[in-house]
Amino acid sequence: MGRRAHVVAIPYPAQGHVIPMMELSQRLAKNGVRVTFVNTESNHQRVVEALPPQATEKLLHLVSVSDGLDCWEDRMDFAKSVEALGRAYRNFDLKRAAFLPGAAALLALTTSAEKLVVDGVIDTDGTPLQSDPIRLSPSMPEMNPNHFAWVCLPDLAGRRAIFQSIVENNKSAKLAQYLICNSSSALEPAALDFLHNCRPIGPLLATRRLAKQAGHFWPENPTCLSWLDHHPPRSVVYVAFGSFTLLDPAQFRELALGLELTGLPFLCVVRSDITCHVSEAYPAGFEDRVRSRGKIVDWAPQQEVLAHPAVACFVTHCGWNSSVESVSSGVPVVCWPYFADQFLNETYIVDHWGVGVRLEKGGNGIIGREEIKGKVEMVLGDGGYKERVMELQEKTLASSVVGGSSHKNLCDFVDWIKED
Repeated sequence: MGRRAHVVAIPYPAQGHVIPMMELSQRLAKNGVRVTFVNTESNHQRVVEALPPQATEKLLHLVSVSDGLDCWEDRMDFAKSVEALGRAYRNFDLKRAAFLPGAAALLALTTSAEKLVVDGVIDTDGTPLQSDPIRLSPSMPEMNPNHFAWVCLPDLAGRRAIFQSIVENNKSAKLAQYLICNSSSALEPAALDFLHNCRPIGPLLATRRLAKQAGHFWPENPTCLSWLDHHPPRSVVYVAFGSFTLLDPAQFRELALGLELTGLPFLCVVRSDITCHVSEAYPAGFEDRVRSRGKIVDWAPQQEVLAHPAVACFVTHCGWNSSVESVSSGVPVVCWPYFADQFLNETYIVDHWGVGVRLEKGGNGIIGREEIKGKVEMVLGDGGYKERVMELQEKTLASSVVGGSSHKNLCDFVDWIKED
């Protein structure tokens, strides 16, 4: 018998990248491929501590390497993370595959960076030179240069570092023998046509394997699902902003008061670092007033929460994982993008798929409580959001079952890995 095929999986060291790469690794291991999953030391420790029992396949091995940063340096510093990651994968003479955990449209944008410079849309460091929206192809989402993924990062050094890494990654992508993404032909037909050589294998969801999700950095609160069990179908507003979103204390208070104004039960994920002094940031008396209908947790088993029949809508930062999970669960969306690719994903959700609504900021730059209440009511009303998301859910999930396009692409990828 020949030697078992072996894959080394190296994700970008952020949770939104680690989770889908972990799910891909689970699929490969389930198909007889040995996988070594490489995390930075700090992320490895967090993943292991948050790992549910028996959450990984036997052929999947988790290992750690130094992230190249000193103990006092910020692990959320994009510039340093990109630089350190670059040192990890260079100079290996191996078969190479590139996996994009985000939207195919994001890859279409980043691989068009040099053309955007030539066309005068952006400067050589990625800075926008115009505000007029562009389309990479007639059927693709409209893109605002001020909302390009690298422009929306919080600091100038991070923006420039990410843009430079995009330019370098474009060269690496051309060297990759296989290019796959966590999307589907149902979600992004035009972007996939634009790219030609990118094969969608999504949606990559642990719930589709009837398994627990692995790769998250925070332990999940196990009481979320039992709490949802006590609520009728389509009655609960689920709120979660991913692992990076930060809210100004004034904005955090408006969020809380907006949820209170809806009069609906809500499950809200509030990380300890989402705002300054979070325990003191709630409006006076808020927790007592909503105690009977609101549940606040540090982290939730999101895929299982969204799949629960009690969940009516999802207030989200529009990360690609969250966007795909919401569609795959048939849950309409209230969009609250923060940075990076989230504005592009919002365009998909609102303008292309028609399964969600935008929140608008007031003159003070804050999304007000009445706006939050109104948009939740809108997405739960008779505007067809639920019907459209269920239709898209059916098409999206059909691609990942046996005989579907994503399933076939994944099988072809496994066969390619196993080739001598």
